Amino acid sequence: MKTEFDFEKIKEIVQLAIKEDIGDGDITSKIFIPDGSKSEGVLVAKETGIVAGLPVAGYVLSQIDKELLLSVNIADGSRVEKGEVIARVKGLTLSLLSAERVMLNFLQKLSGIATATNKFAEKIKEYKTQILDTRKTTPGWRYLEKYAVKTGGGANHRMGLYDQILIKDNHLKIMESEKENGDIGHLVKKAREQIADEVLIEVEVEDLCQIKDMMDAGVDIILFDNMVPSKINEAVEMVREWGNSCDAGTGRAILTEASGNISIENVEEYAKAGVDRISIGMITHSARALDISFDISYKVML
Repeated sequence: MKTEFDFEKIKEIVQLAIKEDIGDGDITSKIFIPDGSKSEGVLVAKETGIVAGLPVAGYVLSQIDKELLLSVNIADGSRVEKGEVIARVKGLTLSLLSAERVMLNFLQKLSGIATATNKFAEKIKEYKTQILDTRKTTPGWRYLEKYAVKTGGGANHRMGLYDQILIKDNHLKIMESEKENGDIGHLVKKAREQIADEVLIEVEVEDLCQIKDMMDAGVDIILFDNMVPSKINEAVEMVREWGNSCDAGTGRAILTEASGNISIENVEEYAKAGVDRISIGMITHSARALDISFDISYKVML
């Protein structure tokens, strides 16, 4: 899946990664690698997976040595088989050795996230349900990790606290303690009055009796957190019935979302329940890095 990439958003983290790994230079390679020697390095998949992060790899190389040449064999979002060559890099041997770990750290981690996302997406491909990420990302890596999710066939939930309203259980508890009106419908209306129309409002539901009030108040997304699929299915039917009974001319559709304790083993049960979206934190916070090697063919250039 082709995903647009914004290099402005990765400049700072790439520079940090280069500084912490290379510092004042690779002292080992400086001692043993002759000046002017050139080599070719080959990125090879050591296992099957979805590749993500090649634009980042290219950017890392350019920041270490602008003369390094990256030639990719496949595009981000492609499935790679064990032993398949992903890309080749040519240039000064010292530069290749300096760039190796930083480049692989980005490429392996992002490819692991794309691969994990793709496994979930493939598991429910017969349904209309989307796999979404969460805000459970590595600090500083959110743009990159959410890019990898999209590359793997998933979709992005809100980027942060600033671009969507999500009323959760802690909000309700605090408002109750402050003796504010904690009625769900009231809260949705209050939010809608104070934000732009294009900002989505999502509310976490614990009790099915809350659903009608929030739909009437103008909620956009209803979140079923840690709810069993059978109960979610009942709630989804309520939402559909509400939609059928409303004025079809408004064109307003309410989305449903499931989250909490969803694994590759049970994700299909949640898709069968009829939700539009399933948000899964583990595809970013617990995805295993894809095993990729960088093998250098050394040649002294006189």
